[in-house]
Amino acid sequence: MIPKYRKQFNSEFTETNYLQLNHDFEKAVPGTLDFRLAETPIFVDTAFKEKMLSACEYIIDEILKPDFKEKTAPALLPNFKICDDKEHPECLVFDFGICGDTQGNIFPQLIEMQGFPSLFAFQIMQDKLIRDNFNIPKNCTSYLNNLNEQSYIDLFKKVFINDTPVESVILLELFPEKQKTRVDFACTTLYFGIEVVCLTEIIFDNNQIFYMHPKTKVKTQILKIYNRIIFDELNTQDIAIQQKANTLFLNASIDCMPHPNWFYRISKYTLPFLNHPYIPETKFLKDIKSIPTDLENYVLKPLFSFAGQGVIIHLKPNDITDIKNPENWILQKKVNYLNIIETPDIPAKAEIRLFYFWEKNALRPIATTNLARLSKGDMIGVRYNKDKAWVGGALVYFCD
Repeated sequence: MIPKYRKQFNSEFTETNYLQLNHDFEKAVPGTLDFRLAETPIFVDTAFKEKMLSACEYIIDEILKPDFKEKTAPALLPNFKICDDKEHPECLVFDFGICGDTQGNIFPQLIEMQGFPSLFAFQIMQDKLIRDNFNIPKNCTSYLNNLNEQSYIDLFKKVFINDTPVESVILLELFPEKQKTRVDFACTTLYFGIEVVCLTEIIFDNNQIFYMHPKTKVKTQILKIYNRIIFDELNTQDIAIQQKANTLFLNASIDCMPHPNWFYRISKYTLPFLNHPYIPETKFLKDIKSIPTDLENYVLKPLFSFAGQGVIIHLKPNDITDIKNPENWILQKKVNYLNIIETPDIPAKAEIRLFYFWEKNALRPIATTNLARLSKGDMIGVRYNKDKAWVGGALVYFCD
């Protein structure tokens, strides 16, 4: 998006560098990268960055309002009880499309958000290996709020580990070896020392919970859970796994980070309550009195889905009338993604995800770093566009 940096990167790009980037990932975390890396990062100027941050800070203001928990209570799963809620989540992420209008203005539009972790560790390695293999200007950084690699690592440890022995902090997932995000799990162990544990491997003993440490082979008590389980997925598992999860998450001695309730509170469910220039108009489907005549300008999304699954882009009236549970869907004004990232064939569109960390006693969270996704199709995400080049997972460099 910064023309001189885009032109410089594209002119210097070689397939050899890109293959070496992939090779370096495989060498660092073998067998874990299960999505396509984009050939390029995105270069973003200060003005666009500040527009995204203004929307994030507005949303955080809304989260801090006294009635936020009451407004979002219907989003919580009624059939799954979880130990004591928290005042706020340890992390938030915000997804923005790079959009524009017919007058040539470029601006972000919020696509969705999560009170849930993202690729917090993977992006450390991505920044390092991109810089190892490509010429990134020194005045460009992937970090925010004057963070760098080490201070970002230190902040993550302060938020998610703090004074707890690291061997008693686990990354909890359901069948982690099958997850597309498993490369981030490997990086989490590498950078933070947090071991990855499957829910099925949890050991209950005398009202305490344990796991077998993979390196020491010692039965180790768990005091904190860096939770990566998506409860929608959990609810599709057999009853034995669900019961094990119930026993785990009802254990009052466990500090679950972030508390699973925040996955639902800060989500697509929150969008209809927001009003901001960089947030598209969104309504609960149950509140729609009549079907818009210009359905081509809308997108239909399930409230409780992940990674773009179930989204209907090319809407027809029967797509709406056929919905049996309209309380679980939103109708959102479609945004105009720009094909703005110049590539050797056709331009790509992109989304940017900003990461926020929230310390225990802090009044507000702070922006830390980011990821990006490039696409040349209808859907944006690492699971799409696999037959195309210059698409996939990337990151943003913010440049002065």
